[in-house]
Amino acid sequence: MKLAAIDIGSNAARLLISEASPKANGEMDFTKVNLVRVPLRLGMDVFADGSISPKRADHLVDTIKAYKLLLGVYEVKYLKACATSAMRDASNGMEILSRVRHETGIDIHIITGQEEASYIYENHIAEHMDPSKSYLYVDVGGGSTELTYFSGNTLVFKESFNIGTIRLMQKQVTDKQWMEMKEFIRVKVRGNVKAIGSGGNINKIFSLSKRKEGKPLTLDLLKDYYKEFSNFTVQERIHIYNLREDRADVIVPALQIYVNVMRWANIDEIYVPKIGLADGLIHALYNEIVGIVSR
Repeated sequence: MKLAAIDIGSNAARLLISEASPKANGEMDFTKVNLVRVPLRLGMDVFADGSISPKRADHLVDTIKAYKLLLGVYEVKYLKACATSAMRDASNGMEILSRVRHETGIDIHIITGQEEASYIYENHIAEHMDPSKSYLYVDVGGGSTELTYFSGNTLVFKESFNIGTIRLMQKQVTDKQWMEMKEFIRVKVRGNVKAIGSGGNINKIFSLSKRKEGKPLTLDLLKDYYKEFSNFTVQERIHIYNLREDRADVIVPALQIYVNVMRWANIDEIYVPKIGLADGLIHALYNEIVGIVSR
């Protein structure tokens, strides 16, 4: 069964196509068939001006048209499409999504920060790790950071903060917002905790680190990368680390967020299973389909 998810983020739009098939033990296995990423950077408009410009709106519509063609080629029957922080804040967000629906037939839902955190949790990574430890999911995007805390096989909380890489680049994050996140983490996160990181930036750091799959990154290593990258311009990062421009500029504020969250939660290691919102949407979509079939 082929499933697809579209994630319209503040930095990029992603189309993930996955094949769902049962393992020998009955559990479902989700194999990535294709992942397409287009750096639309909607947040660059929204967090500065409050709305999405006509040019970026056109790019979004064209991107969804291209995604629809791919969905047809792969013969995907089931799709779940969502938009996050930038679209939540855009004064013309609903108008643009109505245009997308009219021109492509694809219905994109704007989800809340709480819903975004829930979909990240749908990956259930922590349930397959050491049950004696607690785990904090940290998903850093362009417009927001989602935190989901899992302890003793129980979901304790899920929270979203309007602190993201593009907001930081545009100096749209206040000291008060940082303090609110800090106090929330220090009050809510207790004990022996490990972090689980998701998002394109932490995935790129993991790749650069040359760590073996399943091995965590340390807080000290993230601090070192933050200092190292901060010493170079965006153009220098592109050439030295072979980064795309739309990754080279956001990777420093992303590291700033991961380092702060881990420091405030007294976490010394972060696991990077290379999952994100689109993966969570795929899992949620499968559960919806199974629910429909069972009824």
